[in-house]
Amino acid sequence: MELIDYSSSIWSVTPALLAIVLAIATRRVLVSLSAGIIVGALMLNDASIFPTLTYLKGNIISLVYSDGAINSNMNIVLFLLLLGILTALLTVSGSNRAFAEWAQKRIKGRRGAKLLAASLVFITFIDDYFHSLAVGAIARPVTDRFNVSRAKLAYILDSTAAPMCVMMPVSSWGAYIITLVAGLLATYSITEYTPMGAFVAMSSMNFYAIFSLLMVFFVAYSSFDIGSMARHEKAALEHNDTESEEETGAKGHVRNLVLPILVLIVVTVSMMMYTGGQALAEAGSAFSVLGAFENTNVGVSLVVGGSNAVLISTLLIWFDRQVSLDEYARAWIAGIKSMLGAIAILFFAWTINKIVGDMQTGKYLSSLVSGNIPVQFLPVLLFILGSAMAFSTGTSWGTFGIMLPIAAAMATNTAPELLLPCLSAVMAGAVCGDHCSPVSDTTILSSTGARCNHMDHVTTQLPYAVTVAAATCVGYIVVGFTDSGLAGFAATALSLAVLVFIVKKR
Repeated sequence: MELIDYSSSIWSVTPALLAIVLAIATRRVLVSLSAGIIVGALMLNDASIFPTLTYLKGNIISLVYSDGAINSNMNIVLFLLLLGILTALLTVSGSNRAFAEWAQKRIKGRRGAKLLAASLVFITFIDDYFHSLAVGAIARPVTDRFNVSRAKLAYILDSTAAPMCVMMPVSSWGAYIITLVAGLLATYSITEYTPMGAFVAMSSMNFYAIFSLLMVFFVAYSSFDIGSMARHEKAALEHNDTESEEETGAKGHVRNLVLPILVLIVVTVSMMMYTGGQALAEAGSAFSVLGAFENTNVGVSLVVGGSNAVLISTLLIWFDRQVSLDEYARAWIAGIKSMLGAIAILFFAWTINKIVGDMQTGKYLSSLVSGNIPVQFLPVLLFILGSAMAFSTGTSWGTFGIMLPIAAAMATNTAPELLLPCLSAVMAGAVCGDHCSPVSDTTILSSTGARCNHMDHVTTQLPYAVTVAAATCVGYIVVGFTDSGLAGFAATALSLAVLVFIVKKR
């Protein structure tokens, strides 16, 4: 049965909007996603039961097996399981506790613990999934020891992951965007920029990403707690409400944490270079670092890195002989169990993302920008639309794929001088919407990395994201009227300073 076309109908936003509203209202993510999935599937199949069931069955199977091979999604699932096992091994060996005790001697308080968590992004910026989960494993014992709430840690993880990755050319995000930009420059015969040069210029005007990062460090340093974050921080501080993980009697060593994490980082980066180099060789292209990141297989690289980290952790445990075989086996089971909730949410999120794609929600939302729009407002409107699309669909990358070509077409046909600001506004909007969306996989994995209730993370991060987004809107309006990225940066900075001052006063 052919699916019903909703590309020109406001009804196309129904499944995504239903899931988001229910998630916020009920705080039951799986139930909310299920409602969106069922309603969307029924709408696409004209409310016919058997075609709907067949459609859902096909979607579920495609998440695991498609095109005659195991789906790449399964690599992310396997990496989550490996990281859960690694975290459990670090706990049972006592290395988490040893690292926390080591850090406590050198870090003087909660401020230092938060700044440590935020600063680790400068090492783990190669991929947002990798950052959120790896830094969560490293920083969580330290932030727990200093009574920093899990909600604050999740905010730090999420608001340093995508904002840093989206601006770094040597990252999975940067490589993907540079590839898209290269195609757009070729399509419109634009020769005054190279793809890399255009990306760097766009990153300098990605006001949301830049100021989200700055906001994280400001919040970590000053304890600027707004909205429900203040309640979580107060509970953690007064009642030690950080859900601290069970500590074993094993006398751990800091090296037993540092070496597996170091192996995880080095092997993952090496595999990204290797798989990307293989793809270049098969295409007959010369090897380059950027080319390797453009063509890398992130999922396989994460699995190989995670497997090696678990192996090294196991060898260190065996060498120290402080953990029995029974305790070791129980740690594996506990690690796997700890990730099952996140994996379930991811599967539901992937399913509703497929349904949102079939509903052509993105196509409908992108059509809203057409018409008689003053060219000066193009950047800010594209930022708002990119935010709405990423919020609804839960995907930054999908928003990039849909919105960057639209932004390029609109800019080249109406205001060529605003091409890069418009593309940058889409990048910023995609990250902003992704940050705010409860159905975003990066939001889910940040909750997982911090071991924080998912909706607690969504509701505590939202005030910060909205504050930075409001300042960003001012910046893009200024860019539209001045054609100056520097003026837009200054306007964003000033607006954010005013907003922060107002909120602090209240």
